[in-house]
Amino acid sequence: MDSVRTPDSETAEPSDTPAPPAAPSLGGKVRSAARWSLINTVVMRLGNFATGILLARFALGPAEWGVYGIAQTVLLVLLSANELGVGLAIVRWEGDARRFAPTVLTLSALSSGLLYVTLFAAAPTVAGLLGSPDAANVLRVMCLCVVIDGVAQVPAGFLTREFAQGKRMIVDALNFVVSTSVTLLLAFEGWGAMSFAWGAVAGNVVTLFGCWLAAPGTLKFGWDPDQARALLRFGLPLAGASMLALAVVNVDTMVVGATLGNVSLGFYVLAFNMSGWPVRIISEAARRVSFAGFSRLADSPQALAQGFSRGLGVVITGTVPLCVLLACLAGPAIQLIYGSQWAPAAAALPWLMALGLIRIGSELAYDCLVAIGQRRSLFLVQGLWLVALVPVLLVAARTNGIVGVSQAHVLVAGGLVVPVFLVALSRGGIGVGLIARACAWPFLGGAVMAAIILGLEPRFGDGRFALLAISTLALAGYTLCVLPSRDFLRGVDRGDRSQHGRHRPSAPGRPTQKDLR
Repeated sequence: MDSVRTPDSETAEPSDTPAPPAAPSLGGKVRSAARWSLINTVVMRLGNFATGILLARFALGPAEWGVYGIAQTVLLVLLSANELGVGLAIVRWEGDARRFAPTVLTLSALSSGLLYVTLFAAAPTVAGLLGSPDAANVLRVMCLCVVIDGVAQVPAGFLTREFAQGKRMIVDALNFVVSTSVTLLLAFEGWGAMSFAWGAVAGNVVTLFGCWLAAPGTLKFGWDPDQARALLRFGLPLAGASMLALAVVNVDTMVVGATLGNVSLGFYVLAFNMSGWPVRIISEAARRVSFAGFSRLADSPQALAQGFSRGLGVVITGTVPLCVLLACLAGPAIQLIYGSQWAPAAAALPWLMALGLIRIGSELAYDCLVAIGQRRSLFLVQGLWLVALVPVLLVAARTNGIVGVSQAHVLVAGGLVVPVFLVALSRGGIGVGLIARACAWPFLGGAVMAAIILGLEPRFGDGRFALLAISTLALAGYTLCVLPSRDFLRGVDRGDRSQHGRHRPSAPGRPTQKDLR
């Protein structure tokens, strides 16, 4: 590294003290964290995908998947608010987070413990109301993860705050190895849905210890009444909005279980899990850095708008081809991957893929609105979504089974919720024009992909090599369609690039050193 020059460095004696390394920029941290997060998510999801195939083909039937779906749904809803939303303060609040972290940990552990005690007592009633009495004991075991997660919130929050996704990848890999090993061992020993429960508990214990080792000194309990009041004012609205968001995504499982039974629920859960592949691979990777990144840009409306638009463009561009492939090839894909016994799930999958695409955009919008303090808007949006969704799902389930439930989801999300999110984002300074620019080329490419697949499949058939050829041609068509957006996605202004030759200017919305002061 060159020595640091001062105004009179021509005559000054050379210094033996090396210059301190420059602190990495916010943009560099976000890009590095995003890369690690994407690698982490892809690897973990591929592993979960392979595990699911083994279990569905050789160990568990639709009824067991239905019981697991009920337990998983209850767990996810509880996890959305088990720490009262105060854990996000570790990521969002300015200043030294270690100053208020002990109070966060105490609040999170107390609320999680009380929530689990309540669920333990109510498990038989909850399972009966959801149409799956056999799920009571599975609920009691699986929801131990609520307590473990509540304690892990603080060290995990420090990793997110510092964009330490490389360390988080190691922790998640250990979680996957342990939880998958336990689940497979118990499933092939005949434990049924309970194998998922003990596997989840084992994996969460590993995550707790892994995060503690990766962020040492963060598991310290403490209490400050003033901090506690401020944390609850900050966290409770977020916890309410988060619980509503998870209820929106999972209320369909409750409706299907209560109205159609465990077998239909098993088919629906499998289809919903498949539709979640693109959401988990792309959206989870983005969300691990999006909230922290948007929080840093919250004081600059123009930078935030440009950053959100480009982030949305990246996740939509990466997700659309996966959604279109699975939607257009639903039947052959399910039978090829899971076997013919799961064929009834294929009818619901195309609609659920459309829902998955909507979920990706809404989750990114959710993180952005949280970062800019639009908590009331979030609460209203999620509440409206849930109130409108429940009666429509109930009617659709009785009318057209799991296909009707899938169609109802898309109808409410696309016809009601997306416009409301657009209004909320516009109030935050993110106009519809920027969002349309981010989505235009991927949507055009998706339409071309669908036309290629639907046009070629009747001629080529649904054999393995035929599906591979059709998918390759469709992806090539999509790539040609989205090429014009590559400068926008990379943050390069075309006019500036042509003016300055190979020089690459700072992207609009990408924070510079001056922006961050």
